[in-house]
Amino acid sequence: MACKVAVIGAGPGGYTAAIRAAQLGAEVTVIEGDTIGGTCLNWGCIPSKVMKTTAELLDKLQRSQEFGIRVNGSIAPDMEGLMARKQTVVQHQIKGLLNLFEQHKIQYIRGFGTIRAMNLCTVRLADGNTMEVPWDRLILAPGSAYAEIPSLPFDGARILSSNDVLGLRDIPRSLLIVGGGVIGCEFAFIFACLGSKVTVVEAMPRVLPLPSVDEDCSKVIQREMKKRKIELLVNRTVDSVEESEGRCLVTLGPSPFTKDPQEFDKKPMVIVADKILVSIGRKPNTSGTGIETVGVKTDEEGWMTVDREMRTNVPQIYAIGDALGPSRPMLAYVASAEGLVAAENAVGGEHEITYDAIPGVVFTIPEVANVGLTEAQARNQGYNERSATVLFRSLGKPHVIGEIAGEAKVVFDAGSGRILGIHLVGPHASDLIAEGTLA
Repeated sequence: MACKVAVIGAGPGGYTAAIRAAQLGAEVTVIEGDTIGGTCLNWGCIPSKVMKTTAELLDKLQRSQEFGIRVNGSIAPDMEGLMARKQTVVQHQIKGLLNLFEQHKIQYIRGFGTIRAMNLCTVRLADGNTMEVPWDRLILAPGSAYAEIPSLPFDGARILSSNDVLGLRDIPRSLLIVGGGVIGCEFAFIFACLGSKVTVVEAMPRVLPLPSVDEDCSKVIQREMKKRKIELLVNRTVDSVEESEGRCLVTLGPSPFTKDPQEFDKKPMVIVADKILVSIGRKPNTSGTGIETVGVKTDEEGWMTVDREMRTNVPQIYAIGDALGPSRPMLAYVASAEGLVAAENAVGGEHEITYDAIPGVVFTIPEVANVGLTEAQARNQGYNERSATVLFRSLGKPHVIGEIAGEAKVVFDAGSGRILGIHLVGPHASDLIAEGTLA
């Protein structure tokens, strides 16, 4: 009899795991409470990159004279057209995934899945009915959701989540972005290109304050923000928000993370904005899944814990993707890789995952990409690290395509010459980092 594998969550991790388990002969059921494709397809990677593509094209058209092209008439973004194109792209991908499920004879159930007992899930369907799904192995891929700030409650009109901003029908005259991480920086460049006056507030002393992002890359992005008139306020947090004549009056105070703040940083500031985008991180989507029923362990913040085989502390249950938290890369393609490992092991394999050479990309303008260790990480791990940097402006192609901002840095061990990390900021960094990953 075929092994029954149930998957809760149909994002990149869940659908990849389901397809692989089906290819290996399992009888697979996928349970998804929302829409197939998860955050990546519906509210993240894909729709935001559709918007970025339009923003970059608009930017190029506005610079057309530099390339020897005369444009007669005005050039302006069309948000209705942009949103329609975004939806077309998303729906095309959804249709493709459903076709793959059908081809692999995967049962797809749209409803909210809960672990009722060992080897049994209950699914609450949209019509209010319930159904039971028995399983021999369970793969949990519930993903994550945007985090909230009590002082900035989302209302979908003026205070927006990253989901809300992907459905805007009008370009805000002014946009305040709370959080200078990946999502905040990507939307800062997108909306600046589309015509918004953008301000970014970040509690840390630099944008993209991720351990994996080289500080020099952050410096380049901060310079490019300044060129595009994106106002950046670091070492700041939001103290309060008031509404006045249909706009938001935002009071900023010093960040609790700032060591030895300057006098300027200590003084409160008031920013006026039409809309506020809050992008301060993610939280696990494990509430209501019933993991406590069978004793699946989580850390203090609710993120599930697994071994290198993607197995939880309950031997028949695996977990993958964003719900594992920031201790692992929260990336769609990492979730897919974890899904492959979980599927293989669920049907009797003995595979382990390694995170040593996973590229990361931030789709700002220009893009940021990295793989391996930063100089600081290499130093902390005991390497006698050195680095070599080349500016994009010293190469011919950046001048040809009119995008000269950026640099490439290679971090290596001085003794052996071994490459430890590669850090890019510049045009097509998301494509070029594949070579760095191979190296």
